[in-house]
Amino acid sequence: MKLFDGNLAKNNSTFIIAELSANHLQDYDLAVKTIIAMKDSGADAVKLQTYTADIITLNCHNNYFKIKQGTIWDGETLYDLYKRAFTPWEWQPKLKKVAEGLGLIFFSSPFDKTAVDFLEDLDIPFYKIASFEITDIPLIKYVASKKKPVILATGVAELADIELAIATCKEVGNKNIILLKCVSSYPTPLEDMNLMTIPDMRNRFNLPIGLSDHSLGITAPVVAVSLGAEIIEKHFILDKSLGGPDAQFSLEPSEFKEMVKGVRAAEEMLGKINYKLTDNLKKSREFCKSIFVSKDIKKGGILTKNNIKVVRPGYGMHPKFYQEVLGKRVIKDMKMGEPLSEEVLDKNNVVIR
Repeated sequence: MKLFDGNLAKNNSTFIIAELSANHLQDYDLAVKTIIAMKDSGADAVKLQTYTADIITLNCHNNYFKIKQGTIWDGETLYDLYKRAFTPWEWQPKLKKVAEGLGLIFFSSPFDKTAVDFLEDLDIPFYKIASFEITDIPLIKYVASKKKPVILATGVAELADIELAIATCKEVGNKNIILLKCVSSYPTPLEDMNLMTIPDMRNRFNLPIGLSDHSLGITAPVVAVSLGAEIIEKHFILDKSLGGPDAQFSLEPSEFKEMVKGVRAAEEMLGKINYKLTDNLKKSREFCKSIFVSKDIKKGGILTKNNIKVVRPGYGMHPKFYQEVLGKRVIKDMKMGEPLSEEVLDKNNVVIR
């Protein structure tokens, strides 16, 4: 794939990431089954999150730490949410082995330096900076210093935040940056998606752009690809009835397959800039209009509006010659339904109007 260097340079197709997030419900076997289903559903990669509750927040229950932003997690404290949502670190080397054994690329979002060091030991190929970490400049700088591709999610970022994050990566000599259009609302209302931002981001920053999607359904990823998205990330769950923090806006295997199918179809339809006709289209041009004899004409007869007509199919002269041939004589008998051709016209006669 063109977004990444080295062994990640697979092809030019959209890179599709299945996000495990908290959908393992603290059950290792469920995590393994989910990764297997990701592969079967057409994912290219599986993404984890590497943190603990103590890394992200404080074990504090005052109002500052209670979620009250109109999310599906309102009423919980940040610490309690992350404590039940995190992926145990001791699982991650084993899950990486499972994923890579299936041919999936395995990577993660770190949330502090210790997580980065842990993932470096796992030798993950690239990093993602989560949306809410877009302002954690020390973390971004440390991640970028590892000289691996950095995917920056922009879910809560203003333009200045994106510019600063990019500049931070470049400051340590890392220009291998990918931006993800993202809306950090769970689930995201369709009217908040603003996918037209994708081509603007690509033109503004001259970087590859993708979509990290938290909307319901599969429409947004397909539209995003048509607008130039080169990465699609979507949360994946074996069965929504399992519940969990992210179940509502995650895709089940059958839905994920449909998303992949839609993305691949969009890629095929986008194709390339081309004004040449395929053989099939050349055949279809037979249904275009042309000039036909609409009433029998004797040899030496004059072509008039009463005996020729522009009609389908396209075996006769091009309609652009209609006015030019009026008044010309024919050098042979012509029957109604015969295509008019240059060969039957008297080259010597003066046009009679």
